[in-house]
Amino acid sequence: MYSMDSLGKNTIAMVLAGGKGERLSPLTLRRAKPSVAFGGKYKIIDFVLSNLFNSGIKKVYILTQYRAYSLNKHLRESWGKWTGLGEFYVGISPETSSESEEWFRGTADAILQYLRFVESSDADYVAIFGGDHIYKMDVTQMINFHRMNRSDITIAALEVPMEEASRYGVFSVDEDSRVTAFTEKPEIPERIPGRETCFASMGNYIFPTRKLIEVLQEGKKIHADLDFGKHVIPMMLANNDRVFAYNFNDNIIPGMKSEERGYWRDVGTLDSYYEANMDLVNVSPHLNLYNYKWPILTNQGNLPPAKTVFDDDDRRGQNIDSYVCAGCITSGSTVRGSILGPRCKVNSYSLVEDSILFENVSVGRNVKIRKAIIDKNIVIPDGSTIGYDSDEDRSNGYTVTESGIVVVPRKEK
Repeated sequence: MYSMDSLGKNTIAMVLAGGKGERLSPLTLRRAKPSVAFGGKYKIIDFVLSNLFNSGIKKVYILTQYRAYSLNKHLRESWGKWTGLGEFYVGISPETSSESEEWFRGTADAILQYLRFVESSDADYVAIFGGDHIYKMDVTQMINFHRMNRSDITIAALEVPMEEASRYGVFSVDEDSRVTAFTEKPEIPERIPGRETCFASMGNYIFPTRKLIEVLQEGKKIHADLDFGKHVIPMMLANNDRVFAYNFNDNIIPGMKSEERGYWRDVGTLDSYYEANMDLVNVSPHLNLYNYKWPILTNQGNLPPAKTVFDDDDRRGQNIDSYVCAGCITSGSTVRGSILGPRCKVNSYSLVEDSILFENVSVGRNVKIRKAIIDKNIVIPDGSTIGYDSDEDRSNGYTVTESGIVVVPRKEK
């Protein structure tokens, strides 16, 4: 009989962190999607790694691929320092493989290329999770559901309204949450029995170790680009394997408030990324980063506290309804409804509203910024205006989304 604590110890995790994140361009021109900043001080990958660490899963393999330098640097400097380098995670990528020089051709192919790590493990379960979503989750609750149902694969499922389901891979389930069919982006999705909602795949899976090895070895004989959604799940359903959907809404972490249940964001587009960040500055955000019973871990370095300076009528440093990280200086300027990453400086007579500034952004004097995302290490010259004229923003080389969000990228060297 397993305790919840021992479930974590008997599980290894494989985190898929090689995605390009093309819809997040230009933020992903120099970095992989999991290493894009979120909430000022964090990287997107910190959320899945914190979930695994807080769940007691202490052996994690991170599969990197696309422009992995920034991500690997963050993993070394943050997670190596937190947990002891090599004790919690092992970063692996195609260029470090002795068996294959090819890039990953599908989500399951990524695991297949490093199946030797699974085969050499004495773990009973393998958790395969994506590295590019924003949420909090106690993974041991999903593993326990998997064990209680004697499942061959358990898939984390997000309960979504019928009208949104066509954006996802959708499960048909019986009354016991056993999956009977899986359809990618169906025109007419099937409802959960007795509800007006559908189950959408979150791209997170639990396998018994032996079953994972078996299905991947069988699948590679048929598909060179082996993928969990396209190939593995349909193959297992055809074989009448026990496939179950785990309702993410049932997952409750310590310190969770009722409004936080079921919070999960893909942040796969610039608009969805912006909206998820902006949610953090609300009075009661759906993602509570101040829940110290389930912390999101990272390493911000030895930075001084944020500060505001000047208190004259026409030159007052103030941060209003904002999320301001360590090392920031708001000098005789106003920051409202915004997120400032570490070491940002906003100089006198400037206004930053409803915007996201990455690390070490310097805003000059008499600058006006509205509904913008400013990439790392950018200097905004005195007198600049961003977010007030879309045509002018585009002429300056900035990206403007359909909803009007302006993205100021770093210049290519």
